Amino acid sequence: MTGQHEDHHRPGVLTGYRVLDCSIAMAGPFAAQRLGDLGADVIKVEPVSGEWQRHSAAGGATGNRINVSFLSLNRNKRSLAVDLKSEAGRDILRTLVASADVFLQNYRPGVAARLGVDYESLRAINPDLVYVSISGYGEDGPYAQRPGQDLLLQGMSGAMLSSGRAGEAPRAAGQYLVDAVTASTAFEGVLAALLHRERTGEGQLVTVNMLDAITTLQMQELSVFTVGGLQQARSEQPHAHVYIRSPYGTFKTADGYIALAFPPLKTLGELLGEDSFLDMIDEEHGWTHRDEIFAATSRHLETRSSQHWLDAFAAAGIWAGPVYGYADLLEDPQIRHNGTFVTYDHPTEGTVTVPGFPYKFSVTPPRIDRGAPLAGQHTREVLGELGLDVPVIEGLLESGVVVESA
Repeated sequence: MTGQHEDHHRPGVLTGYRVLDCSIAMAGPFAAQRLGDLGADVIKVEPVSGEWQRHSAAGGATGNRINVSFLSLNRNKRSLAVDLKSEAGRDILRTLVASADVFLQNYRPGVAARLGVDYESLRAINPDLVYVSISGYGEDGPYAQRPGQDLLLQGMSGAMLSSGRAGEAPRAAGQYLVDAVTASTAFEGVLAALLHRERTGEGQLVTVNMLDAITTLQMQELSVFTVGGLQQARSEQPHAHVYIRSPYGTFKTADGYIALAFPPLKTLGELLGEDSFLDMIDEEHGWTHRDEIFAATSRHLETRSSQHWLDAFAAAGIWAGPVYGYADLLEDPQIRHNGTFVTYDHPTEGTVTVPGFPYKFSVTPPRIDRGAPLAGQHTREVLGELGLDVPVIEGLLESGVVVESA
């Protein structure tokens, strides 16, 4: 393994690996953060003005010196702020590549080659490098130059037309769904490529694109369409999924909403006092009478409280659950039991509570060793590790090739 550098982190699954994160926005930085959570030494190589996400605050949550968007996607990283448009800046990056295990970028197609940091160029420096390139639509092809933006990819993926009412505008997910699944896909790709390298000593190029990530996420739905030949047809009632029988969705109650998932119609009819359900066959009438069943269920559920129905459904063995807001989620006893959220102290942003880790390890647990860095916070430290002496580092700082945080 290359990258046998000093690691100040608590040992983790990826301790001893060095990752160069040259990505921006969400998908790339989120993937790199997951690697850092597992102990990798992630160096965020960003422009001297700071990565784009530093200047774009989701929800207007600007923070003190680091906005919440950047804070949420860049923990467990060190920041090297360097001008890659300069030859001296590119020399620094090439020197870093020699000690790296993973290089991750999501430049627009063609940019990496212009900067001299494409796979073939970096492979010549470090043959066993795992090089990850993330794009919107693919490395080449008719859409290669299109902007890879989450909402646009959601619309193109077909997913928006798998829920809601016929005739109404399709609704996007309430999350940056495509960015998130692309990040997870890139994270998986890195781990698989590193495992291959451990077995064979061979590095490789890993390409991930947002269009394929959100398309393959719909493995079951698209197979129903392509193999089963069933059309993606929305109906008049707001079903939550076009390929699941009724009733399936969110329903208004007397004091809120609950989610209800394809209950046995006879059992549901008995509980609601809806005689029309009693002789229905789940896998027949649940499809042929979708809107009728959904509408009747809605009428009944509006008459009592959410808790009344949740208790009644639980007693009857019917799958139902609450519809939370974020405040409810934070207080949920299972969330608290799981330790889903973590709280830590950030040097500029104070005490912060954020989602933690989606996995657990009995021997090498993930943890937060450092919060998101200021732009160039670790410039001197990283350059020192490359063997540059103080006068050379001072010269680079004075010339503006690199910067450090104030």
